[in-house]
Amino acid sequence: MENGSAVTSFILNAYSEFEDHRYGYFTSFLLLFIILLLTNIILITVICIERDLHEPMYFFVCNLAVNGIYGTISLFPSVLANLVSNTYVISLSACLLQIFCIQTYGSVEFSILAVMGYDRYVAICHPLHYRQLMSHRKVCALIALSWIYPCVVFLVYFLLSVQLTFCERTIEKVYCINFELIKLSCFETYIQNIVGLAVAFSVIVPQLLMILFSYAQILRICLNASKESQAKAIQTCTPHLLAVINYAMGVLFEIISSRFNMSHVPHKARIFMSLHFVIFPPLCNPVVYGITIQAIRVQIFKLFATCKNNLTQQQVMIK
Repeated sequence: MENGSAVTSFILNAYSEFEDHRYGYFTSFLLLFIILLLTNIILITVICIERDLHEPMYFFVCNLAVNGIYGTISLFPSVLANLVSNTYVISLSACLLQIFCIQTYGSVEFSILAVMGYDRYVAICHPLHYRQLMSHRKVCALIALSWIYPCVVFLVYFLLSVQLTFCERTIEKVYCINFELIKLSCFETYIQNIVGLAVAFSVIVPQLLMILFSYAQILRICLNASKESQAKAIQTCTPHLLAVINYAMGVLFEIISSRFNMSHVPHKARIFMSLHFVIFPPLCNPVVYGITIQAIRVQIFKLFATCKNNLTQQQVMIK
């Protein structure tokens, strides 16, 4: 075992599973990286430039896309660099930075989804007071809170990890995560484990309660509403529910693969399970909101039509 003060880098051992077809995986991840960035940038651009979409719900969708880009950039550059490397080594500082970025991405994602659930509750249960309850000032405050609260809460836990020294170097994942890093510490991590549970409780339970409360109230209203109102409520809530389910599946996969014995599951399957919550929400959210919400879908088609017309005009001028 190495001296704790000597361990300043770690080996992401899961990359050894990709050695046989590393360039194929590199190409796949590179294309996925480009698709993730483009789809989220298009969604943000459409919402920002179209004044018809300057409404609370669309601002929250835009916020979700911004966080998707944040999570994508936190993971993919490291994955791509390691796929073409022979060492799979990451420095302690880079590992800690990746931990902070990926785990705050996950916490912020859940907070945004909770705020969006509240927005849907107000829109359906209190439509006449929606403008008052979801004023521009309150929307800005909710967006700020959805970022600041999870980041500050996780920072408390993160600072405890920064102070640790490490006696082992091997992390059985393709990215650094706090739970795996703490297990490599030279010393007892009882305090870190207790604080970690408290942090997990703080960033999961309030948001989960908000989502459950919002949909319980929506369900109550829908049961007593007309068929037309029920259909409108379902149409309004479907994108958000799909986003919540997609994110919950990713987090569940990560918890199962990290904390339980998964030796009976093929290693590559475990790796892709752990990547789900970082890849699929940023990939699916722009598609789901872009397709299911007519106002966004129309504006996206209009944007592409404008770009196509401008390109055609430029080609005519060149000729």
